[in-house]
Amino acid sequence: MDGSWKITLLEKKPKLNNPILIEGLPGIGNVGKVAVDFIIEELKAKKLYDVFSYTFPHSVFVNEKNLVELPMIEIFYKKLPNGKDLLLLAGDVQPIDEVSSYEFSDKMLDILGEYAGKEVITLGGIGLQTIPKKPKVYCTGNSQEIINKYKAGVELNDKLYRVVGPIVGVSGLLLGLADRRKIPAIALLAETFGHPMYLGIKGAKEILYILDKKLDLNLKIEKLDKEIEEMENEMSKRTGDLGKISKEAALRKVQEKTSSQTSYIG
Repeated sequence: MDGSWKITLLEKKPKLNNPILIEGLPGIGNVGKVAVDFIIEELKAKKLYDVFSYTFPHSVFVNEKNLVELPMIEIFYKKLPNGKDLLLLAGDVQPIDEVSSYEFSDKMLDILGEYAGKEVITLGGIGLQTIPKKPKVYCTGNSQEIINKYKAGVELNDKLYRVVGPIVGVSGLLLGLADRRKIPAIALLAETFGHPMYLGIKGAKEILYILDKKLDLNLKIEKLDKEIEEMENEMSKRTGDLGKISKEAALRKVQEKTSSQTSYIG
């Protein structure tokens, strides 16, 4: 790895069966992060890699013991009895500039390739000006075939580009860079309120329902309702401020180019 990145393998590489990479890093409403963190907890996934970079936001967290922690991105894995093994990409932040976002996304696809992974799913939120009563889930991907595979339960729209706008960050770049490697990749994007302090748990739940059904995960999604207060406290502490920092530079550029009422950043 180059000097900007340190990717640490934490245990012996497991033998995985063509794993699917599911990404859920901070973004609008932290929808993807809520969903992936819930999957990790529910499936008791094992941590496989720690990712550290000097391109992360120049801040630290203060934990419950009044000690500081650097932001971190982690990769977990889960071997499922149905043979649909998973690599789960989670973390506190995203790389904050264009070059590092490309580098990071390529490195994640390199890791997927080491395990002969065959598919990528990215998760995120579509920011609205009001809180949606029942969030819709949209999808886009790098091939029509993978869209057809996941289209059950999602909102299909011939003018999706007018609804979503540019997908900024890792959630978008993984799709485009996966296409260069001939890896099918799809994004599931749930509506949420676009306020920087709003936690899009309802949108995350809608995405979880789709993944649970399609991948046979047997998640107890109703448990998410009981954990909302706890998750809100934890998410506010760990991703509220740094998630905002991670998005600001990219959002400024996007806002200069579009006046759409909806927006998305991975």
